[in-house]
Amino acid sequence: MAQIINKTLIYRLVATVAFLSVAYSIVSAQTIPAPEREHLLNGLTILYAARAGDPNVFMKLRINSGAAFDLAGKAGTMALLADAMFPETTTKEYVAEQLGGRLDVSTTYDFIEVTISGKSSGLERMIELLRNALVNVNLSAESVATLREARLKELSQKQPNAGDIIDRAVIERLFGSYPYANPAEGTVASVSKIDRADLMLARERFLNADNATLVVIGGVDKARLMRDLRQILGPWQKSERIVPATFRQPGPVGAKVLLIDHALANQAEVRIAFRGLSRSDRDATAASLLPSIIKQRWQAADKELSSVAVMNHPYALMGTFMLRATVPIGSAANAVTTAQVTLRSIAKDGPSATEMEVARETIVRRSVSEVEDISEAWLDGDTYKPESNSTGNVNNVTPDDVRRAAARLFENGAPEAIVVMGNQAELKIQFGDNAQLQELPKPNLPATPATKKP
Repeated sequence: MAQIINKTLIYRLVATVAFLSVAYSIVSAQTIPAPEREHLLNGLTILYAARAGDPNVFMKLRINSGAAFDLAGKAGTMALLADAMFPETTTKEYVAEQLGGRLDVSTTYDFIEVTISGKSSGLERMIELLRNALVNVNLSAESVATLREARLKELSQKQPNAGDIIDRAVIERLFGSYPYANPAEGTVASVSKIDRADLMLARERFLNADNATLVVIGGVDKARLMRDLRQILGPWQKSERIVPATFRQPGPVGAKVLLIDHALANQAEVRIAFRGLSRSDRDATAASLLPSIIKQRWQAADKELSSVAVMNHPYALMGTFMLRATVPIGSAANAVTTAQVTLRSIAKDGPSATEMEVARETIVRRSVSEVEDISEAWLDGDTYKPESNSTGNVNNVTPDDVRRAAARLFENGAPEAIVVMGNQAELKIQFGDNAQLQELPKPNLPATPATKKP
């Protein structure tokens, strides 16, 4: 299942559409209702909560297999399968206009997610829409060709900026042929290779009831809901076996700093990335506090930094942890050095009490009264099944917990990818023998059909 990396990938790093990298920490830090749990005979898990007097119903279905399962060299397979579930824009219009709600479909490395909401009186119709998308998904040759062309058009119209290019480069360098090296939405080159047989295989392996969880929240009676689900979604097939999320581990990362040549008006873009912790890791919650702490310290240590961001994106198998900044071209090497010193200091001594408090406030800033937040918390708990010794609540995380997470991420030979973009000649002077040069990738445009000779 290992993906074959495409060195010309330049599209922006998926920031996990509908996937919040610290959602579990956010909602776990506050009180949320526990769902009622039911199961259909086909294995579909139902998480339910009634809201008396609510005229609406909210449903979120998660297929627990995402872009990490894309076939090698065919990134975007699962995203294209998600496109096939609701191919007509008229369906979304119907949900909005007739049912008073919304319909969204998203794909991440870990799952495909369908969100549908509307008036409680339209419950049966909403479940029917789900059934048609899941049981009767149209993968005819004509439909697949239309979906592929639409996605290719969307991808080819993207114009990546310097930040997108370097973000992609550092992730490729960090993961190599591992699935997380490829964008979940695919690229022009990879989507062009996807055919009908690939989508049919993906549907057979992953689009099954016992590989899914459905959240239902709103003003709907449970007896009515379960009756409708059994009648309408009961025929959804159960898989013969669930494909485990196991892949060959990514190889070592090049030790040298990768320099990408790009005219940036006397500036340089700096990226430093590490392989992060998985969502179910015992230190995942502690790691969610690190971005705020690292950003504060890095900026304090280097006043020339601008556009500073520190991001932690945990997934099912592992994650990505990235530092990014813009600096004057002559200060690129110093920015890398101060970042490394900052990371090692936190791993050695841990954060201060003040840093911990600021980090907690940065995370715990969203209300969980909205059904979106509640549903994400339930689904994440069901999908990732955090270890029993996981801290879970950010208010319970200690400075030593954060220090331990930092040590695991940044010390003891942890894989570290460093990429700097700017004037290569000037950057080479700074990094010397520790530099590896790379030319700017050419835009990944659709292949031009060969012209037949008369």
